[in-house]
Amino acid sequence: MRTRVFSIVALIALAVLVVAACAPAPTPTPVPPTPAPPTAVPTKAPVATTAPTAAPTAVPATTAPTPAPTTAAALKVAFVTDIGGIDDKSFNQTAWAGVEKAQKDLGAQGKVLQSRQQTDYEKNITTFVQEGYPLIITVGFLLGPATAKGAIDNPKVNFAIVDYTYPDCYPGAKVGVDCGSEKALPNVRGLAFQTDQAAFLAGYLSAGMSKTKVVGTFGGLQIPTVTIFMKGFQAGVEYYNTQKKDTVKVLGWDTKADKGLFTGTFTDPDKGRTAAKSLIDEKADVVMPVAGLTGNGAFTAAKTAGNVLAVGVDTDQCKSVPDACPVLLTSVQKNMDAAVFDSIKAMAEGKFKGGENYVGTLANGGVGIAPFNQLESKVPAALKTELDQIKADLIAGKIKTGVDAIK
Repeated sequence: MRTRVFSIVALIALAVLVVAACAPAPTPTPVPPTPAPPTAVPTKAPVATTAPTAAPTAVPATTAPTPAPTTAAALKVAFVTDIGGIDDKSFNQTAWAGVEKAQKDLGAQGKVLQSRQQTDYEKNITTFVQEGYPLIITVGFLLGPATAKGAIDNPKVNFAIVDYTYPDCYPGAKVGVDCGSEKALPNVRGLAFQTDQAAFLAGYLSAGMSKTKVVGTFGGLQIPTVTIFMKGFQAGVEYYNTQKKDTVKVLGWDTKADKGLFTGTFTDPDKGRTAAKSLIDEKADVVMPVAGLTGNGAFTAAKTAGNVLAVGVDTDQCKSVPDACPVLLTSVQKNMDAAVFDSIKAMAEGKFKGGENYVGTLANGGVGIAPFNQLESKVPAALKTELDQIKADLIAGKIKTGVDAIK
């Protein structure tokens, strides 16, 4: 997907202070609006100079558990988180699961450095380079420019980055400030995900399960890897309306206006609860948060409200957040663990190729929706059949989500 991105300096500075007006969203308890970026791209990020949370600057290192024995020299794998943290029950934790599998299955040695704020990105990468790690995995859209710098400065070190691809520059962008590289990087493998496809299924499902004919969504920050979920979700609801001649309304995001409801953080469940409650107060009875740890607060709001369901993201959150399982209709899965493990395995086998990208889709199993778990009996058989057909049609290209394919 090659659309233009905006400077993260303006994005993050405003994202912490104000939240974008929700059109046709509810009137939420004030969560600072962030202006909508110009036609953002799910895999490109500018450099930010401010952190969305006032977290400590210290960067603790956590050595992974003792790896399983291996007949070959154990591969050392470095892992740099985004600010959500390794235990966010969502994004970072799912990607780290790929390293844990490599430790168990391949005898790899994994080590993680957690980014407390955005100024830690480059510092953590540099630390791992100095420690001699041959493979560094960075996690998140916001790490794009810092990862590019690390890769360019250290051509003998291989990198894989979750939710990003190169080249990422656009007309007028300054390399190293607004973007990372004007060309593909020979020692970097991008790991991107067409999550709009899976979110489309979740949107159709949510519309079919709604009793109030109102569903809602909100995000952490208005960045492309968040809004791609929201765009797919809205498209799925609209497809349901077209097929059923219904009028289910989406709160919290409007693709045409490129505006929605954002909390300004990925690390504050209480803000997620507040945002979800604002949607529920506007009669939404299915809510999909796309906000990492912040989003977990939406599950609390749904349980408190009663007769409200939620949709998780990134992983099957019925497993990662068991307390939320009674209200989790499904989760939009982004199988980052499989992509990370595949990159480590390729490195261990001497088959790692930089300069190319992995794109997870419904077709290759890189994205999908989780089982209905405890709500299995509540989902009508006819709706399940429709979802199976829609999935097949999305794979075949008969149905479009309205989001460009990631390259």
